[in-house]
Amino acid sequence: MTNQSPEGLHSRRYVILAAIMLATIMGPIDASIVNVTLPTIADHFGVELSVAQWVPMTYLLVTSSLLLFYGRLGDILGYKRLYLTGLAGSITASALCALSYFLPTIHWLIAFRAIQGLTAGMVMAVPFAIITASFPPTERGKALGISAISISAGLAIGPSLGGFITYSLGWPFVFLINILIGIAGFFWARHILPELKGQPGKIDTGGAVTSFVSLLSLLLFVNYVQRSGLGLATGTMLSVAILATISFLWIERRVDPPMLNMSLFRNLTFSLANISALLNFMSQYIIVFLTPFYLQRLLYYAPNKVGLTMTASPLAVMVVAPFSGFLSDRIGTRLLACFGAAMCALALFLMSQLPPSATSLDIIWRLAIFGLGTGIFQSPNNSAVMGSAPRPQLGVASGILSTVRNVGMVFGIATGGAVLYALVSPAILQQSSLVGEEAAEFLSGLRYAYLAGAILSGIAAVTSIITIRHAK
Repeated sequence: MTNQSPEGLHSRRYVILAAIMLATIMGPIDASIVNVTLPTIADHFGVELSVAQWVPMTYLLVTSSLLLFYGRLGDILGYKRLYLTGLAGSITASALCALSYFLPTIHWLIAFRAIQGLTAGMVMAVPFAIITASFPPTERGKALGISAISISAGLAIGPSLGGFITYSLGWPFVFLINILIGIAGFFWARHILPELKGQPGKIDTGGAVTSFVSLLSLLLFVNYVQRSGLGLATGTMLSVAILATISFLWIERRVDPPMLNMSLFRNLTFSLANISALLNFMSQYIIVFLTPFYLQRLLYYAPNKVGLTMTASPLAVMVVAPFSGFLSDRIGTRLLACFGAAMCALALFLMSQLPPSATSLDIIWRLAIFGLGTGIFQSPNNSAVMGSAPRPQLGVASGILSTVRNVGMVFGIATGGAVLYALVSPAILQQSSLVGEEAAEFLSGLRYAYLAGAILSGIAAVTSIITIRHAK
């Protein structure tokens, strides 16, 4: 698998880990930095919320759809080669996103975000394999835990950095930050990462295509049904999504090797823990997507203040998650996962009770509660997923969990947008500032969207109890 001895890799393992962490921080920054600037981007292009939401959603959709495929591609081509290709592509795509400022419509930005997701998926798909090859078995868990810090740090840095840059320089510059990180990460990774040779094999092209079509059609249906209702076009989208899903499942049961090993889902713990993760990230991205609109359009916050406010949740996650993982190794994961999901549900309910003239403190402590709940939930739930997978399937299980996380983000944005669009007039959603009855209507719709997130987190608490009870 590698042209270097295990001893040689192990002696450089922490330098390799640092190189991976530098580059992988780009993904969570990309996923979180745009949400803070989204109201400003929507105003710049003069588009509705249902159109603007495709800026973050397209990135997540493309990344989610290709993670499993890229994992298999890395097995064949070699992990370092795929990783560096993704980094180089992400640098180029980030520059294109910034240049979309000078183009006439937001659709250019959405298209460039798709390219950014296409390349970022390569970077996100293979770090687990590189770390596994570089660390001895006795230190792999520790290494994976350390690498997770880059995810939390990226999510924490993204909102405040995005708000500051948008306020000081303009929204195109939020995409340029990754160029600096990407160039440094590329040359360091090129020098440091081990040459992990690929293995001959087949690519499950049919599975990759049908999974992508399934997700894309479903999200198009959710997006367009908000404005058009059920009709021929939306019905066709839903039908395509259903047929593509059936085709994907049929292909995966017959192709050898499959992109997705369906036998893993026979394990009840594995299945329900992944469902819990999906629901948690859906509820999380209802908050991440909608709250900046509340802060900017009802409370008239500048982008830098929006970013600082939104940082409360990921900062709480970053502080709590390591302790939650440490504690779950000693007392078990059942109560922690359930308690964390229940805390998220409580936080979303409290968000739904925000008054029209809330203070920064009113919002920050609610977001912090959600972050605490997320930090408590995620480590035990991830442990339940990985602990229920057979040892030879750990890499595949990790890929599935990463895919579920990204799909949850996409569905969260789609769900929040769908609820808001169903209850608030499109004309109100297109306005950059709201007062009087218009503000009241927007806040009413926002409350129901937060309540929908609370229900999702409540269900996650229940599935966590079932999952953890059966965990090994």
